[in-house]
Amino acid sequence: MHGEQHYLVGLDLAGKRVVVVGGGTVAQRRLPRLVAAGARVEVVSPEVTPAVQGIVDAGDAVWHRRRYEAGDLDAAWYVLACTSDPEVNARVTADATAQRVFCVRADVAVQGTAVTPAVGEHDGLLLGVLAGGQHRRSAAVRDGLLSALRDGSLTDQHERFAGVALVGGGPGDPDLITVRGRRLLARADVVVADRLAPQELLDELPQHVEVVDAAKIPYGRAASQEFINTTLVDNAKAGKFVVRLKGGDPYVFGRGFEELIACAEAGVPVTVVPGVTSAFGVPALADVPVTHRGVAHEVVVVSGHVAPDDERSMVDWDALSRLRGTVVILMGVERAGAFAAALRAGRPGDTPVAVVQEGSTRAQRVVRSTLDSLAADVVEHAIRPPAIIVVGPVAGLASELPFRTS
Repeated sequence: MHGEQHYLVGLDLAGKRVVVVGGGTVAQRRLPRLVAAGARVEVVSPEVTPAVQGIVDAGDAVWHRRRYEAGDLDAAWYVLACTSDPEVNARVTADATAQRVFCVRADVAVQGTAVTPAVGEHDGLLLGVLAGGQHRRSAAVRDGLLSALRDGSLTDQHERFAGVALVGGGPGDPDLITVRGRRLLARADVVVADRLAPQELLDELPQHVEVVDAAKIPYGRAASQEFINTTLVDNAKAGKFVVRLKGGDPYVFGRGFEELIACAEAGVPVTVVPGVTSAFGVPALADVPVTHRGVAHEVVVVSGHVAPDDERSMVDWDALSRLRGTVVILMGVERAGAFAAALRAGRPGDTPVAVVQEGSTRAQRVVRSTLDSLAADVVEHAIRPPAIIVVGPVAGLASELPFRTS
């Protein structure tokens, strides 16, 4: 083939019969998009992969559990020949051609009458790229276009944003923000940023974007919640698109719902973008799975901003101490000894504990301890916020690794 000679077109397959011959990994990759397009998909194959079986079991496709036979393409609008047998694929393609039905031949694309482009979706756009059979090239170009659209370096003039977006920035590493979060950030007129939000992302913003510091420094200076709410509402009502950039997830001890309520009461539309919560993401980066088969069947995430004996505490520490699973304490460095003592009421003193300071950043530190030693270790290692405390058997699993990644 000299260059790309295909005619790129969008097919309306809704309600139309599409035949997929073969039930292997190629079919597994193609079926979800065919189903999403509303096609009446029929799979012809003696065997299928578990994923294809799941699509069939869900009622999204019909499986003819046998080899391909003459007549299987009758009344079909589109055909995919994707078996592992070249002779079967050739026969399917020949039969489809005889019936003037376009057919994709997966093993030798140039011998089919249609080809599948590298496809991607972005906010209502469906992108398709063909490169004359050079699959890696078409996939690379598709990925580049999607990345540029998502990070804002390629502008989609159709997109119009209004109101406020509550965006979870993840635990600190700028690469851990969601694709949607990064895209909305690139469209912001005003960014109201927490101290724990990925600060490197602010440096990427255009010069015209106003950045409002909404930092809450532990035991120090802090922007009031009233100030933050007013900033969000006033800017949005002035016609600006406001991104409230938070660390972790907006709804995990992030006061995100308080801000949503304030915006809703003022008639300001809000988009919520979940983030990777530090409660789970940071332990993972320190080789601590918050759950593990046969070790922990429950995870409890606790705010450590008040001590166990504080009248404001809403935590049943007696019940928590009797649980056998994982306890993750956020904002608990100052009162680590008090939390350890409360949990010690129902757990052994040698219960493993992992403390992860500034998780996901270049400054990440991990201290391995126990309930009995936690208070002393926090002082000895000069642990300071932000830090995550993980209590339970999972905190000791890293010692079983042949190497340590943290």
